[in-house]
Amino acid sequence: MKKISFIVPSRNNISYLKWCYNSIRNNLDGQHEILLADDASSDGTWEWLQQLEDDNIQVYKNETTERKGIVYWYDFLCEKAVNDIVMFFHSDMYACPGLDSKIVELIEPTVIVAATRIEPPLHPDGPEKLLKDFGIEPEDFKEEDLLHYVRSIKNTYKNKVTEGVFAPWAIHKEDYWSVGGHDKLFAPQSKEDSDIWNRLQLNGCSFKQTWEGFVYHLTSRGSRFNPMAGGAPGKDSQEWIHTTTKNMRNFIRKWGTVVQHDESMKPIVSKKYHIGFVVQNCGMEHLRILEPWCSIFYSDCSYENVKKYQKEEQPNTLYNLTDKLRPIPTDGVEDSDIPNITIEFDCKKLTNENMQFITKLSDIITESGELGSMEWDIFKLTIHSMENYEKELIKCQN
Repeated sequence: MKKISFIVPSRNNISYLKWCYNSIRNNLDGQHEILLADDASSDGTWEWLQQLEDDNIQVYKNETTERKGIVYWYDFLCEKAVNDIVMFFHSDMYACPGLDSKIVELIEPTVIVAATRIEPPLHPDGPEKLLKDFGIEPEDFKEEDLLHYVRSIKNTYKNKVTEGVFAPWAIHKEDYWSVGGHDKLFAPQSKEDSDIWNRLQLNGCSFKQTWEGFVYHLTSRGSRFNPMAGGAPGKDSQEWIHTTTKNMRNFIRKWGTVVQHDESMKPIVSKKYHIGFVVQNCGMEHLRILEPWCSIFYSDCSYENVKKYQKEEQPNTLYNLTDKLRPIPTDGVEDSDIPNITIEFDCKKLTNENMQFITKLSDIITESGELGSMEWDIFKLTIHSMENYEKELIKCQN
């Protein structure tokens, strides 16, 4: 069997990390490499890692007191991995027997393979996973019941492969680095996975989900439900709420849409256009709502409010908001600054209903396909060029 390098960063997750590590070593081929990183933990993770007697592990430590996050660690550990195949694994996942053989069987250059998750009902059900409760903590994990269940469904899902991607996922290192790895825009974590899957798909990769390779997933214990960050099973931590809100806004800035995928979790990537907003009667709240959805923002918002917004929001993004936010020129926009597409409207007339026009702009423009002007509700849409540049986003500039 080809060997896999399992990449597992962890922060203050020692009970889950031990459980995860033991599942890989006990249930899979012992020659697979495991790369483990302690991301500024205070729960004894590093002391435990140093005690492991294992010839096929690499262990690393964040020497600072501030977490670096999985965006950093995935790139760092992938660079260190000795095998051509890497698998991005979470510390709250248990590898079921046979997982590695199905990954190796299906993976090939430009093909990314995801396992099927079995989860307790902490998140809504979906066609890409199996909801079945075998415990929500390592100490109440019903291992024998899970293994019996996996054996019992073997024939049900024999040879089943669908087209989707999510954690845990495996890829050839060459394909991973062909898009530049993870984008630091999404550090420390959240939406980084959806971003790289968009880029990999645009770069020609395809996705396979094996229904014969399973993990049991305790669900979001590294961030969203991490008790050390103020979360609990089914309870979002404030840390996660901040990062997921911040990075959804960054995802919109980059891709022009929210995260999109089909029911099997295959990414949907809309065309990305150079869009400028020209808005009247713009207040501070309008600025917060609208800014991520365009490339250039011309408004009559007061100088004081623009500066206040920049001070609040600039720490949350790598995009230059000083250059992006501009007053409406009194003598017209110079040719060099005219966006390919402009949307003009009055913020006083903006409602939750017509805001849907903004969130669907990419698809509306694509469907229109014509140069010129059109009006819908409060909006005047002018298309100067249908040039799109989503493929320019494939390689992140880290």
